[in-house]
Amino acid sequence: MLASLGVLAFSFSFPATAWALRGFGPWTTTGMRGLLAGVLAVACLAFARAPLPRRADWPGLLVVAGGCVVGFPLLTTFALQVSTTAHSAVVIGLLPLVTAAMSAAWTRRRLPVLFWLAAIAGAAAVAGFTLAQSCGPPTLGDLYLFGALLLCAAGYVEGGRLAAHLPGWQVIAWGVVAALPVSALVTAVALPMEPVHPTALSLVGIGYIAAVSQLGGFMVWYRGMAEIGVPRASQFQLAQPLVTLVWSVWVMGERPSPLAPVTALLVLGCIAVTQRVRR
Repeated sequence: MLASLGVLAFSFSFPATAWALRGFGPWTTTGMRGLLAGVLAVACLAFARAPLPRRADWPGLLVVAGGCVVGFPLLTTFALQVSTTAHSAVVIGLLPLVTAAMSAAWTRRRLPVLFWLAAIAGAAAVAGFTLAQSCGPPTLGDLYLFGALLLCAAGYVEGGRLAAHLPGWQVIAWGVVAALPVSALVTAVALPMEPVHPTALSLVGIGYIAAVSQLGGFMVWYRGMAEIGVPRASQFQLAQPLVTLVWSVWVMGERPSPLAPVTALLVLGCIAVTQRVRR
């Protein structure tokens, strides 16, 4: 249930970011997202009187901060300026696969041939979709999204490792706090330089990606990973692209390409195979 709630929270991140971009610039959106989440995280840690993490945990927390708090939000915000939420959701549908592959590489675990066949098929489906959409080489938005995949996957792998001995909610809380100086600096520099036209919808978007996407969603997500393990929890995220596609049509009024749901299903099927293959 906790992992499913995390996936549901993450699935609305792209529409909420698109809302935020209607009133704020990309750098301002990223900075305010981390800044507001950091303030909430400090309040939660102070209320719980959480002890400081061990010195050995800080390198992993910095990876979580760099990947999930700074890198992924910034690159996806840039991508949403040139791509639709539906298109971005399909590309980001590769995140569980990238996370599994990165985890296997870091832990040096040998995986069956079926795993890599499914990985290649999923990558081919995403590449084919992006090429069909752009009628040429990958667009700048796609490059942003693939960079975001790598950074977020690293944050997931390290967060899952830390959640084995550190309370799940504290993993993201300390990660957000570690990124707080960067978030505050980005906000202070970007706010007077980028155009700001706050509206009710853009404020709702900023509030959602800060309180839910950046903090609350990760709290239940890492707690779910700690309870049932990273492999089982990651399977719940297979449904995230499809849920985001539903949001993009229902809330954003977008009309995704007919290839979008087909590609999403193909990618989800490939990722499901990689997750169910046993050593």
